[in-house]
Amino acid sequence: MVREFPLYRPPEPRSWDQNYSSVFQATVKAQAVPGGSKLGFNNVYPAALIKCRPAAGSHPLALYIGESPLKSPFTLVLLEILLVIFATRIVRFLLKPLRQPRIVSEIIGGIFIGPSILGRSKKFTAVVFPENSQFILRNIGLMGFMYFIFLSGVKMDFSVVAKTKKKQIAISILGVLVPIIMVTIVGLIFRKSMDKELAKLSTIGGIAATLALPLFPVLYPILKELNLLSSDIGRLALSISVISDVVGITFMVVFEAAKQGEGKPIAMLWYAISLVFILAFTVLVVRKAMQKIIDHTPDGQSVDQAYVVGILLLVLVMGFFTDMFGVAIANGPFWLGLAIPDGPPLGSTLVERSETLVMEILMPFSFALIGLFIDVQVPFRDSAVLSLVMSLKGQVELMLFTHWMDKKMVQIPGFTMVVLLITIVTALATPLISILYDPTRPYMVHKRRTIQNTPTTDAELRIVLVIYDEDSTAPLINLLEVSNPTTSTPFSIFAIRLIELVGRASPVFIDHQKQEDEAELKYAVSQNIHNALKLYQESKGDYVKLFNFTAIAPNKTMYQDICELALLKRATLMILPFHKECLDTLGGALTEMVTSGIRSVNANVIAHSPCSVAVLVDKGHLRHPLMAFRNSELHFVVLFLGGADAREALCFADRMVGNPNVSLTVIRFLSYNFEGDNEMEKKMDDGVVTWFWVKNERNDRVSYREVVVKNGAETVGAIRALNYGEDNTCDVWITGRKQGINPVLLEGLSNWSENEELGIIGDFVSSDDFGGTASVLVVQQQMLRGQGTGKAGMEKLTAGLNLC
Repeated sequence: MVREFPLYRPPEPRSWDQNYSSVFQATVKAQAVPGGSKLGFNNVYPAALIKCRPAAGSHPLALYIGESPLKSPFTLVLLEILLVIFATRIVRFLLKPLRQPRIVSEIIGGIFIGPSILGRSKKFTAVVFPENSQFILRNIGLMGFMYFIFLSGVKMDFSVVAKTKKKQIAISILGVLVPIIMVTIVGLIFRKSMDKELAKLSTIGGIAATLALPLFPVLYPILKELNLLSSDIGRLALSISVISDVVGITFMVVFEAAKQGEGKPIAMLWYAISLVFILAFTVLVVRKAMQKIIDHTPDGQSVDQAYVVGILLLVLVMGFFTDMFGVAIANGPFWLGLAIPDGPPLGSTLVERSETLVMEILMPFSFALIGLFIDVQVPFRDSAVLSLVMSLKGQVELMLFTHWMDKKMVQIPGFTMVVLLITIVTALATPLISILYDPTRPYMVHKRRTIQNTPTTDAELRIVLVIYDEDSTAPLINLLEVSNPTTSTPFSIFAIRLIELVGRASPVFIDHQKQEDEAELKYAVSQNIHNALKLYQESKGDYVKLFNFTAIAPNKTMYQDICELALLKRATLMILPFHKECLDTLGGALTEMVTSGIRSVNANVIAHSPCSVAVLVDKGHLRHPLMAFRNSELHFVVLFLGGADAREALCFADRMVGNPNVSLTVIRFLSYNFEGDNEMEKKMDDGVVTWFWVKNERNDRVSYREVVVKNGAETVGAIRALNYGEDNTCDVWITGRKQGINPVLLEGLSNWSENEELGIIGDFVSSDDFGGTASVLVVQQQMLRGQGTGKAGMEKLTAGLNLC
C-alpha cells in the first residue's frame, strides 16, 4: 500500500487569530496494492485537501481579553445576517429611482459581498465568510429558495388553464418549444468549444428547457412591482406563464432523468419511480389533508396556527425527500405549494404569516449564496456562448443554476456569466416595460361622462359604487337614496366590493350576475353587503337596477378594476368612501379610524377615472338605517368656489333637491373686484348657476347666497361663520375638488391641506380643526384625455400613499 502525506506550511498567523497555526492541512491518498486484500480507499475517498481545525469557540468576554468575538459561530452568523440584509437593502434603495425590480437589486447585493467585490479582500473573506461558516450561509440560502418556491406554488392558480383560450394555449406552447429548439441548436453548434460536462446532450437540453420558460414565480413579483397584475397584459402574461410552466417543466424532468441515467441506466428508472412516488404522495395524501384542514376551519376565520407551523415544516420534509431521491430540491416545495388551495382560508393565511420572513430575511441569504459563487473574471469564450441563450429570468433560474453547479454541469465561469446576464437583461427589460406600457391610458376618454352633461329627465344615471367594507355600505346606500332616483331618471348601480389579494397571485374579478366559476364562490365573503344592496334595490323597484361585482387584487392595482368597470359600463359617476371613518364614542365625540390601503386606491382612481368622481367623508349623518333615514329632514350646503368640479357638484346637488326631505343652500364665493378670475371659467360658472337658480326659483327648500372675499383666510372665515352660525343645521357639505378654482380664493391655504384627494376646501371642512359633525361630499368632474393630472400631478397626488 502506498500512502502520501504531503504537508503544507500554513500561512503566517494573523493578529486576530492566534490559533490559526494549529490548523493542519494534508492531502491524503490511499492506494491498495494490486492483488492485495486491503480496501482500495480510492473508491471511497478521492484525493482531496483535508483541513483539521480546532473546535470553534469563544470566551463570553472575548473582546475584553483580546480575542476576536467572531470566533464564536453565533456571533459570526449574526454579523453575516446583518451584512447580507444591509447590503441588499442599500442596493435596492439606490436602484429604486431607476425602476429596477427587486430581483436585480438583490442579485447585485449578493455579488457585492461575494468574491467579485468585497470578497476580493482575503482578509474580509477570512473574517466575515471563513470556510467553516459558509455552509451555514449556503443552507439558509437554499431554505430561502425553497420557501420562495413554496409560496409561489401556493399563489399559482391552475383554474386559469380551464379558462384559457386556444390562442393563449398556442402562444404558450410555441413560446416554450421555439426557444428550446433554438437554444439547443446554438448549443450543438458550439458544442466542440464547450467544457466536457456542458457539452453533454442532457446538459444542453436541461439548460435549453430552463432558459425557455417564462416562469410564473419570476413574472409574478415583477408584474406586481410594475402594478400590472390587473392590467390586460398582466393577466394574459400570468395565464400564459402557467401553461408554459406545465409544458416546460415536463421537458426539464425528461432532461433531468437523462442526466441521472448517464452513469448508470438503472438510475434513470429509480429517478422516474421516485418522481411518481412523490407526485402521488402530494396529490393523494397532501392535497386531501389540506382540504380537511379547510373543512375544519370555520367560515370567515383563519387557519389554526398549529396547521400553519406543520405545513411550513412539511416544506423542509418535501425538500429533504426530493433531494434524497435525486430530484431537484425545488420540486418538492413547489409541488407542495400547488397542492394547497389558493386564497382563503389556508393559502392566504400561509402567505400572510410567512411571506415577510421569507422575502425579507431568508431570500437575502439566497442571493448571498449566489454572490459567493460568482467571480467576474471569466473567459471570453464562455461569455460569448452563454450570452446567446439568455432572456428575462429570476429567482427560479438562480436556484436551477445552483443545481447545475451541484451536478457539475457548469463551472464557476459559466455560472458567473449566466447570473450576470440574467441580471443585465432583467435590469434593461423592466424599466422598458414600464415606459412602453401604460395600463391607465385606456381610462382617459374623449367622450363626456359627467352629471352636468347627463339630462335630468328621461336619462339613466349610471353609477359605480365602490365598497371597501361593511361599515361604508350604509352611508353609500343612503347617499344613493338622497340622490333621488325616479322613473324619469333611474339609476343603474354597479357595486364593486374590493378585497385585498392575499394567498394567490392572479387577481380575480367576479361578476355575480354570471358566477360561472363555482370555485370563486369562496371569495363572495361579503354576503351582508350584497344583501343590503339587494334590499335597497327591491325597495326602489324599477327606479334602481343593481349589478354586483367583487374584485380581489393588490391595493396598488385595485384602481384598474374600478376604472375598467366604469369604462365598460359607461358610468357617469363613481362614488368612493374616504379612507377615514368617524365613529361615535361613549362621550359623544368622534373618533377617526383609518382603513389601510384605501387612500392610495382613491388617489389612483381620482387621477385615472374615465368619469366624474365623488368622495364621501361620512361622519355619522348618513349611517342611519334606511327606513329611518327616509323620514329624516336633511340640510345640504354647497360651497361653490367655481370651476369644473364646482359645477359638477352643483349639478349633483340639483338632483338631490328633487327629494322632498332635502333642503339645499348654495354659497357662491367670488373674489373682490373679480381679481384672478379666468374669463372662460367665470362664464361657464355663471351659466350653470343661472340655470340652477331659474330651475329652483320657486322651490322654498332652496336658497342661494354670494360671498365676496379677498384671500383664502376670508374664505375660511366665511365657511367657519356658516358652521358656527345660529341657523347651522348642515348635515352634508358638498364642494368641488380643485379644477378651475380662482387661486385668489385659496391664497395662503395651499400648505395647509393634508389630504390631496379632497382638495383644499374639502379637506378643511372634513378636518377635526373645523369642528362639527356634518359629512362631506367632494366632487371631481371627469378629466378628458390630455386634460388630466399628468405624470407629475399623479406623482404629487400619490406621494407618500404607499404606506397607507
